[in-house]
Amino acid sequence: MKTEQQFFEEGQTIQRYMNGMSVLKEESNQIYQQFQLPEDEFIEQLKHSSLHFLIITEDWCGDAMMINPVIRKVTEAANKEVRVALRDADTNLIDRHLTNGGRAIPIVLLLNDKGELVGKWGPRAEEVQQIVDAYREALPDKEDPTFADAQKEMFHTLQTRYKSESQLWKYVYESFKNTVLNYV
Repeated sequence: MKTEQQFFEEGQTIQRYMNGMSVLKEESNQIYQQFQLPEDEFIEQLKHSSLHFLIITEDWCGDAMMINPVIRKVTEAANKEVRVALRDADTNLIDRHLTNGGRAIPIVLLLNDKGELVGKWGPRAEEVQQIVDAYREALPDKEDPTFADAQKEMFHTLQTRYKSESQLWKYVYESFKNTVLNYV
């Protein structure tokens, strides 16, 4: 069985991944261009750590569209290496990192200088999860004939908010920062 470090070594850089996206590329790049790192000490602290990161993701994922550019901006500023493993290319990796029994993405794996998994973050900041939960609670039952359309509208609304509400990007930053600071 491959280790997380082996998946990291086989993965593509986040820059290459984002440049090669076939879905949500424009939206993801827009967030990357517009997100401004807060002026705090996190980047300096991260620079002096031995961490590197592996993101389990897919380019069709609305959450990944918002989160990956924020993580990229952070890690580039700290000169930390980030690689991407596609969730659906080899489900052995995501199946080790399920969220409530599901293959939710993105998941950011924190690896130390020995390539050992020391922590993980994802798939969402808590504040963003609360927003998603509120939308889900408003959906009709899955057996309801309007469910599919309502769910599609929910995804569209979330995607619109993800690409336009910079406060959501800040939630991601703060949540990721708070997780990573436990390991630096």
